[in-house]
Amino acid sequence: MTKIGSSETFYETIKDYTMERQNILCVDDEPGILGVLSEMLIEFGCDCEVAHDGLEALEKFKKGSFTIVITDLEMPKMNGMDLIREIAKEYPDVDTIAITGYNAKYQYTDLIEIGASDFITKPFHANELQAKLNRLIRERVLKTELTRLSMKDGLTNLNNRRSFDIRLREEVGRAVRQRYNLFLMLFDIDKFKNYNDQYGHQEGDAVLIAMTEVIAESTRKDVDVGYRYGGDEFALIIPQANRKQCKGIANRLCGNYERRNFAPTSLSVGIAKLEDIGENVKDNVSNLIRQTDEALYNCKRNGGNGIVFYGEDDHS
Repeated sequence: MTKIGSSETFYETIKDYTMERQNILCVDDEPGILGVLSEMLIEFGCDCEVAHDGLEALEKFKKGSFTIVITDLEMPKMNGMDLIREIAKEYPDVDTIAITGYNAKYQYTDLIEIGASDFITKPFHANELQAKLNRLIRERVLKTELTRLSMKDGLTNLNNRRSFDIRLREEVGRAVRQRYNLFLMLFDIDKFKNYNDQYGHQEGDAVLIAMTEVIAESTRKDVDVGYRYGGDEFALIIPQANRKQCKGIANRLCGNYERRNFAPTSLSVGIAKLEDIGENVKDNVSNLIRQTDEALYNCKRNGGNGIVFYGEDDHS
Protein backbone atom coordinates (compact mmCIF):
# COMPACT_ATOMS: atom_id res chain seq x y z
CA MET A 1 0.00 0.00 0.00
CA THR A 2 1.40 3.40 -0.97
CA LYS A 3 1.77 5.77 1.97
CA ILE A 4 0.12 9.17 1.75
CA GLY A 5 2.62 11.78 0.66
CA SER A 6 5.09 9.24 -0.74
CA SER A 7 7.02 9.83 -3.97
CA GLU A 8 4.93 7.14 -5.70
CA THR A 9 1.71 9.02 -4.94
CA PHE A 10 3.29 12.32 -5.95
CA TYR A 11 4.49 11.19 -9.36
CA GLU A 12 1.30 9.24 -10.00
CA THR A 13 -0.53 12.54 -9.56
CA ILE A 14 1.62 14.54 -11.99
CA LYS A 15 2.39 11.99 -14.71
CA ASP A 16 -0.67 12.94 -16.77
CA TYR A 17 -0.12 16.69 -16.40
CA THR A 18 -0.83 17.33 -20.09
CA MET A 19 -4.43 16.27 -19.46
CA GLU A 20 -4.98 19.27 -17.17
CA ARG A 21 -7.34 21.52 -19.14
CA GLN A 22 -6.22 25.13 -19.27
CA ASN A 23 -8.18 28.34 -19.83
CA ILE A 24 -5.86 30.55 -21.88
CA LEU A 25 -6.25 34.22 -22.80
CA CYS A 26 -4.58 35.34 -26.06
CA VAL A 27 -3.85 39.05 -26.42
CA ASP A 28 -2.81 40.60 -29.75
CA ASP A 29 -3.97 43.55 -31.85
CA GLU A 30 -3.65 41.51 -35.07
CA PRO A 31 -6.84 39.49 -35.74
CA GLY A 32 -4.89 37.06 -37.93
CA ILE A 33 -2.51 36.17 -35.10
CA LEU A 34 -5.41 35.73 -32.68
CA GLY A 35 -7.13 33.41 -35.12
CA VAL A 36 -4.04 31.24 -35.55
CA LEU A 37 -3.41 31.09 -31.81
CA SER A 38 -7.01 30.16 -31.08
CA GLU A 39 -6.96 27.32 -33.61
CA MET A 40 -3.71 25.97 -32.17
CA LEU A 41 -4.91 26.08 -28.56
CA ILE A 42 -8.23 24.43 -29.36
CA GLU A 43 -6.31 21.72 -31.21
CA PHE A 44 -4.15 21.27 -28.08
CA GLY A 45 -7.31 20.73 -26.00
CA CYS A 46 -7.29 24.12 -24.24
CA ASP A 47 -10.11 26.59 -23.69
CA CYS A 48 -9.32 29.95 -25.27
CA GLU A 49 -10.53 33.55 -25.14
CA VAL A 50 -9.07 36.55 -26.95
CA ALA A 51 -8.43 40.24 -26.30
CA HIS A 52 -7.08 42.92 -28.63
CA ASP A 53 -4.99 44.91 -26.13
CA GLY A 54 -3.91 44.94 -22.51
CA LEU A 55 -6.88 46.93 -21.21
CA GLU A 56 -9.35 44.55 -22.80
CA ALA A 57 -7.40 41.64 -21.34
CA LEU A 58 -7.71 43.06 -17.81
CA GLU A 59 -11.44 43.51 -18.35
CA LYS A 60 -11.63 39.81 -19.28
CA PHE A 61 -10.02 38.95 -15.93
CA LYS A 62 -12.86 40.74 -14.11
CA LYS A 63 -15.39 38.41 -15.77
CA GLY A 64 -13.50 35.11 -15.68
CA SER A 65 -10.33 33.31 -14.62
CA PHE A 66 -7.36 32.19 -16.70
CA THR A 67 -4.37 29.97 -16.02
CA ILE A 68 -2.09 31.24 -18.80
CA VAL A 69 -1.91 34.43 -20.87
CA ILE A 70 -0.17 34.59 -24.26
CA THR A 71 0.41 38.22 -25.16
CA ASP A 72 2.01 40.29 -27.88
CA LEU A 73 4.26 43.09 -26.65
CA GLU A 74 3.53 45.88 -29.13
CA MET A 75 -0.14 46.86 -28.79
CA PRO A 76 -2.17 50.10 -28.50
CA LYS A 77 -3.79 51.37 -25.25
CA MET A 78 -1.75 49.02 -23.02
CA ASN A 79 1.28 47.14 -24.30
CA GLY A 80 2.33 43.63 -23.37
CA MET A 81 5.04 44.71 -20.92
CA ASP A 82 2.57 46.70 -18.83
CA LEU A 83 0.03 43.88 -19.06
CA ILE A 84 2.56 41.33 -17.80
CA ARG A 85 3.49 43.63 -14.90
CA GLU A 86 -0.18 44.04 -13.96
CA ILE A 87 -0.87 40.31 -14.14
CA ALA A 88 2.19 39.52 -12.00
CA LYS A 89 0.95 42.00 -9.38
CA GLU A 90 -2.79 41.23 -9.35
CA TYR A 91 -2.89 37.58 -10.50
CA PRO A 92 0.40 35.99 -9.34
CA ASP A 93 -0.82 32.44 -10.03
CA VAL A 94 -1.28 33.17 -13.74
CA ASP A 95 1.61 32.35 -16.11
CA THR A 96 2.38 34.57 -19.11
CA ILE A 97 4.09 33.88 -22.42
CA ALA A 98 5.28 36.96 -24.32
CA ILE A 99 5.27 37.01 -28.12
CA THR A 100 8.19 38.95 -29.61
CA GLY A 101 9.52 39.66 -33.09
CA TYR A 102 13.01 38.83 -34.35
CA ASN A 103 13.93 42.50 -34.25
CA ALA A 104 12.24 43.08 -30.92
CA LYS A 105 13.79 45.63 -28.58
CA TYR A 106 13.01 43.46 -25.55
CA GLN A 107 15.53 41.14 -23.91
CA TYR A 108 14.64 37.76 -22.42
CA THR A 109 15.95 38.92 -19.04
CA ASP A 110 13.72 42.01 -19.18
CA LEU A 111 10.64 39.84 -19.69
CA ILE A 112 11.51 37.42 -16.90
CA GLU A 113 12.28 40.31 -14.55
CA ILE A 114 8.78 41.78 -14.91
CA GLY A 115 7.08 38.43 -14.36
CA ALA A 116 6.82 36.61 -17.71
CA SER A 117 7.14 32.82 -17.58
CA ASP A 118 8.47 32.36 -21.12
CA PHE A 119 8.62 33.97 -24.56
CA ILE A 120 8.15 32.94 -28.16
CA THR A 121 9.30 34.72 -31.32
CA LYS A 122 7.34 35.38 -34.50
CA PRO A 123 6.91 33.48 -36.71
CA PHE A 124 6.43 30.41 -34.53
CA HIS A 125 5.46 26.80 -35.17
CA ALA A 126 2.67 24.93 -33.40
CA ASN A 127 5.17 22.38 -32.02
CA GLU A 128 7.19 25.11 -30.36
CA LEU A 129 4.13 26.67 -28.74
CA GLN A 130 2.87 23.29 -27.56
CA ALA A 131 6.24 22.42 -26.03
CA LYS A 132 6.32 25.68 -24.08
CA LEU A 133 2.74 25.24 -22.92
CA ASN A 134 3.41 21.66 -21.81
CA ARG A 135 6.37 22.82 -19.75
CA LEU A 136 4.30 25.53 -18.08
CA ILE A 137 1.38 23.20 -17.41
CA ARG A 138 3.68 20.58 -15.91
CA GLU A 139 5.25 23.19 -13.64
CA ARG A 140 1.79 24.41 -12.61
CA VAL A 141 0.69 20.88 -11.68
CA LEU A 142 3.93 20.29 -9.76
CA LYS A 143 3.46 23.53 -7.84
CA THR A 144 -0.18 22.75 -7.06
CA GLU A 145 0.65 19.25 -5.86
CA LEU A 146 3.56 20.45 -3.71
CA THR A 147 1.31 23.08 -2.15
CA ARG A 148 -1.38 20.48 -1.49
CA LEU A 149 1.10 18.10 0.13
CA SER A 150 2.51 20.88 2.31
CA MET A 151 -0.99 21.47 3.68
CA LYS A 152 -1.72 17.81 4.51
CA ASP A 153 -0.86 15.68 7.51
CA GLY A 154 1.17 12.71 6.26
CA LEU A 155 -0.46 10.13 8.54
CA THR A 156 -4.17 11.02 8.47
CA ASN A 157 -4.38 13.02 5.21
CA LEU A 158 -6.30 15.66 7.14
CA ASN A 159 -5.35 19.30 6.69
CA ASN A 160 -2.36 20.11 8.88
CA ARG A 161 -1.55 22.92 11.34
CA ARG A 162 -0.13 25.16 8.62
CA SER A 163 -3.34 24.81 6.63
CA PHE A 164 -5.34 25.48 9.81
CA ASP A 165 -3.50 28.73 10.55
CA ILE A 166 -4.09 30.02 7.01
CA ARG A 167 -7.76 29.01 6.83
CA LEU A 168 -8.65 30.30 10.30
CA ARG A 169 -7.28 33.77 9.48
CA GLU A 170 -9.35 33.79 6.29
CA GLU A 171 -12.52 32.59 8.04
CA VAL A 172 -12.19 35.02 10.93
CA GLY A 173 -11.72 37.96 8.57
CA ARG A 174 -14.69 36.88 6.46
CA ALA A 175 -16.95 36.25 9.47
CA VAL A 176 -16.26 39.71 10.87
CA ARG A 177 -16.84 41.43 7.51
CA GLN A 178 -20.01 39.51 6.69
CA ARG A 179 -21.27 39.37 10.29
CA TYR A 180 -21.92 35.66 10.63
CA ASN A 181 -21.21 33.24 13.48
CA LEU A 182 -17.96 31.31 13.54
CA PHE A 183 -17.07 28.59 16.04
CA LEU A 184 -13.79 26.83 16.67
CA MET A 185 -13.71 23.32 18.11
CA LEU A 186 -10.60 21.66 19.55
CA PHE A 187 -10.74 18.04 20.66
CA ASP A 188 -8.19 15.46 21.75
CA ILE A 189 -8.11 11.78 22.59
CA ASP A 190 -8.30 11.00 26.30
CA LYS A 191 -5.83 8.37 27.59
CA PHE A 192 -4.15 8.14 24.18
CA LYS A 193 -0.71 7.60 25.74
CA ASN A 194 -2.06 4.68 27.75
CA TYR A 195 -3.54 3.17 24.59
CA ASN A 196 -0.21 3.54 22.79
CA ASP A 197 1.66 1.96 25.69
CA GLN A 198 -0.76 -0.95 25.88
CA TYR A 199 -1.26 -1.75 22.19
CA GLY A 200 1.78 -0.23 20.46
CA HIS A 201 2.31 2.71 18.13
CA GLN A 202 0.84 1.01 15.07
CA GLU A 203 -2.49 0.63 16.82
CA GLY A 204 -2.15 4.18 18.08
CA ASP A 205 -1.67 5.38 14.51
CA ALA A 206 -4.80 3.46 13.51
CA VAL A 207 -6.78 5.48 16.07
CA LEU A 208 -5.45 8.75 14.64
CA ILE A 209 -6.20 7.65 11.08
CA ALA A 210 -9.75 6.69 12.12
CA MET A 211 -10.35 10.30 13.16
CA THR A 212 -10.50 11.24 9.45
CA GLU A 213 -13.65 9.14 9.03
CA VAL A 214 -15.06 10.22 12.39
CA ILE A 215 -14.78 13.87 11.36
CA ALA A 216 -16.27 13.23 7.91
CA GLU A 217 -19.23 11.36 9.42
CA SER A 218 -19.90 14.06 12.01
CA THR A 219 -19.69 17.33 10.08
CA ARG A 220 -21.47 19.25 7.32
CA LYS A 221 -19.92 18.28 3.98
CA ASP A 222 -17.98 21.09 2.25
CA VAL A 223 -18.81 23.46 5.13
CA ASP A 224 -16.98 22.40 8.30
CA VAL A 225 -13.25 21.79 7.84
CA GLY A 226 -11.24 19.34 9.96
CA TYR A 227 -7.54 19.50 10.85
CA ARG A 228 -4.93 17.53 12.71
CA TYR A 229 -3.86 20.25 15.11
CA GLY A 230 -0.93 18.30 16.52
CA GLY A 231 -0.26 14.94 18.17
CA ASP A 232 -3.61 13.51 19.26
CA GLU A 233 -5.35 16.90 19.07
CA PHE A 234 -7.71 17.89 16.24
CA ALA A 235 -9.61 21.01 15.21
CA LEU A 236 -12.80 21.95 13.39
CA ILE A 237 -13.60 25.36 11.91
CA ILE A 238 -17.39 25.74 11.91
CA PRO A 239 -18.77 28.77 10.00
CA GLN A 240 -22.35 30.01 9.81
CA ALA A 241 -23.68 27.87 12.66
CA ASN A 242 -25.32 28.35 16.05
CA ARG A 243 -24.61 26.82 19.44
CA LYS A 244 -27.15 24.03 18.95
CA GLN A 245 -25.55 22.99 15.64
CA CYS A 246 -22.08 22.98 17.23
CA LYS A 247 -23.37 20.85 20.08
CA GLY A 248 -24.85 18.42 17.53
CA ILE A 249 -21.53 18.16 15.68
CA ALA A 250 -19.66 17.58 18.95
CA ASN A 251 -22.15 14.91 20.05
CA ARG A 252 -21.80 13.12 16.72
CA LEU A 253 -18.00 13.27 17.00
CA CYS A 254 -18.06 11.67 20.42
CA GLY A 255 -20.67 9.09 19.44
CA ASN A 256 -19.00 8.08 16.17
CA TYR A 257 -15.67 7.79 17.96
CA GLU A 258 -17.13 5.72 20.80
CA ARG A 259 -18.68 3.26 18.32
CA ARG A 260 -15.21 2.35 17.09
CA ASN A 261 -14.40 0.78 20.47
CA PHE A 262 -10.97 2.26 21.09
CA ALA A 263 -11.36 1.70 24.84
CA PRO A 264 -10.25 3.08 27.21
CA THR A 265 -9.93 6.24 25.07
CA SER A 266 -12.60 8.89 24.53
CA LEU A 267 -12.83 12.46 23.24
CA SER A 268 -12.64 15.76 25.11
CA VAL A 269 -14.10 18.70 23.20
CA GLY A 270 -13.70 22.45 23.72
CA ILE A 271 -15.72 25.01 21.74
CA ALA A 272 -15.64 28.80 21.51
CA LYS A 273 -17.50 31.36 19.43
CA LEU A 274 -15.65 34.14 17.63
CA GLU A 275 -15.89 37.49 19.39
CA ASP A 276 -15.00 40.59 17.40
CA ILE A 277 -12.79 42.37 19.92
CA GLY A 278 -12.39 45.33 17.58
CA GLU A 279 -8.66 45.07 16.99
CA ASN A 280 -7.51 43.19 13.89
CA VAL A 281 -7.75 39.72 12.38
CA LYS A 282 -4.61 38.51 14.16
CA ASP A 283 -5.95 39.53 17.57
CA ASN A 284 -9.36 37.99 16.87
CA VAL A 285 -7.71 34.72 15.81
CA SER A 286 -5.50 34.63 18.91
CA ASN A 287 -8.45 35.33 21.16
CA LEU A 288 -10.57 32.60 19.55
CA ILE A 289 -7.80 30.00 19.86
CA ARG A 290 -7.12 30.99 23.48
CA GLN A 291 -10.78 30.68 24.44
CA THR A 292 -11.22 27.34 22.67
CA ASP A 293 -8.06 26.00 24.27
CA GLU A 294 -9.34 27.09 27.68
CA ALA A 295 -12.63 25.30 27.06
CA LEU A 296 -10.75 22.11 26.15
CA TYR A 297 -8.57 22.46 29.25
CA ASN A 298 -11.66 22.78 31.43
CA CYS A 299 -13.10 19.64 29.85
CA LYS A 300 -9.89 17.72 30.59
CA ARG A 301 -9.76 19.12 34.12
CA ASN A 302 -13.28 17.83 34.72
CA GLY A 303 -12.26 14.31 33.76
CA GLY A 304 -12.51 14.44 29.95
CA ASN A 305 -14.97 12.48 27.83
CA GLY A 306 -17.27 15.46 27.34
CA ILE A 307 -18.03 18.79 25.67
CA VAL A 308 -17.37 22.24 27.15
CA PHE A 309 -18.23 25.61 25.65
CA TYR A 310 -16.01 28.55 26.56
CA GLY A 311 -17.27 30.24 29.72
CA GLU A 312 -18.87 27.04 31.01
CA ASP A 313 -16.72 24.95 33.32
CA ASP A 314 -19.04 21.94 33.39
CA HIS A 315 -19.54 19.33 30.70
CA SER A 316 -22.30 20.46 28.35
